[in-house]
Amino acid sequence: MWFNSFSFIAFFAVVCVVHGVLGHRLRNLWLLGCSYFFYGCWDWRFLGLIVFTTTFEFVSGRAIAASESVKVRRRWLTASVVVEMSILGVFKYLGFFVTELHQLLRLFGWVEEPSWTLNILLPAGLSFFTFQALSYTVDVYRGQTKATGSFTDFALFIAFFPQLVAGPIERSNHLLPQVENPRPPLDERRFRIGLYHVLTGIFKKVVIADNMAWLSNHVFQGSGGLGELNGLEVLLGVYAFAFQIYGDFSGYSSIAVGVAMWLGFDLMENFRRPYFATSPTEFWSRWHISLSTWLRDYLYIPLGGNRMGRWKTGRNLMVTMLLGGLWHGASWTYVAWGGLHGLWLVVHRFVMRERGSRQGWWKAALGMVGTFHLVCLGWLFFRAESFGQAGQLLGLLGAGGWVWTPYAMTCASLLMFFVLPWVAYEAWVELAGSDLALLEKPWLVRACFYGWLLLMLLCFPPPVPSEFIYFQF
Repeated sequence: MWFNSFSFIAFFAVVCVVHGVLGHRLRNLWLLGCSYFFYGCWDWRFLGLIVFTTTFEFVSGRAIAASESVKVRRRWLTASVVVEMSILGVFKYLGFFVTELHQLLRLFGWVEEPSWTLNILLPAGLSFFTFQALSYTVDVYRGQTKATGSFTDFALFIAFFPQLVAGPIERSNHLLPQVENPRPPLDERRFRIGLYHVLTGIFKKVVIADNMAWLSNHVFQGSGGLGELNGLEVLLGVYAFAFQIYGDFSGYSSIAVGVAMWLGFDLMENFRRPYFATSPTEFWSRWHISLSTWLRDYLYIPLGGNRMGRWKTGRNLMVTMLLGGLWHGASWTYVAWGGLHGLWLVVHRFVMRERGSRQGWWKAALGMVGTFHLVCLGWLFFRAESFGQAGQLLGLLGAGGWVWTPYAMTCASLLMFFVLPWVAYEAWVELAGSDLALLEKPWLVRACFYGWLLLMLLCFPPPVPSEFIYFQF
């Protein structure tokens, strides 16, 4: 059930109608049932996995809160980490490591063909709801969250349908109190903010992401063979993917924030115009904010953060980003993507920062352009189907000939038509210094902007709709 589908519109209409006539406790039960139905539409067989995760972390949190023994508390915390990481390991990484082990044994001549394969179906949103559940137990252990006594409230915190499948990864001290306590009614302000997020989210997904998808697929799926591509085509294909993944993921997050707001919840912002970042560090304060802050608070800081000297700080950054890359999927290309970002963060921290902060608009512009292209280099590895393909594409970028072809002209034209107006709008928002700058304008300005969004949605649908990219993570 995609957010940009008629089935979701019908589902959400029923949710809102019933939600509006119930009291607080019944609302939570209704939303929990609707959330399980929503997830069951993907694959009902994995509902048991969510229920198991919810039950185990609920019991763990209660046991940690009830015990005064440090040893007992640590045992429950360790059990929580082991269980959640085991779930991720089995469903997401076991097949990958079995294949890699077979390749290693073949290298030493200890096994022969046929190769070992282990195909395990990956539950939608697994990495998101396991991280959210685990952070709750850790926060209870740290004393940052009070263990909830209501299983229904906790189950809704884990399974709340707007952010269940692709985030944002909410913290217990932010979302759980909103579940436990009566929520504000839908007034004009909440409706306007929710409408803004929903419309802009659908626009970013349908108009930008899905129209960029077939352009990037031409390069990364090797349409016609990589040997027929040239350097300019590869570069434009990487640009197309950069805006595809941004429109796709930030679009989902925007819709989730808007839909949740109409139900009385305030979810965290997951994106804040990341391609306007002027450094790798700033990029990660704007891109997938819920994951970057999760990795910071539950991995980087426990490793020592920046408190242990230059070299260990660099090590902690690299370990955090390598594991962050692996979080995205069981592939060495994701690890390489995380390693590249880790390297850039280390270089920026210990080389660029020591030269002082940037002065002047032209240095900020250079930093923005440089950071964007570093990020695009990372996207090449992220999207590539193998190291071999990534190497071929890099080779074409370096010496593949830079000539205008029909694909290059089409790609450049569509980037300017679909992406450039949105970039200009985000530049205005950036200069205004307010994420909701549009809502401060007169109603006629807002109506014209929403009219343009709807006109683009109606007149320029994508050739083929695409599933949200982050559903696979």
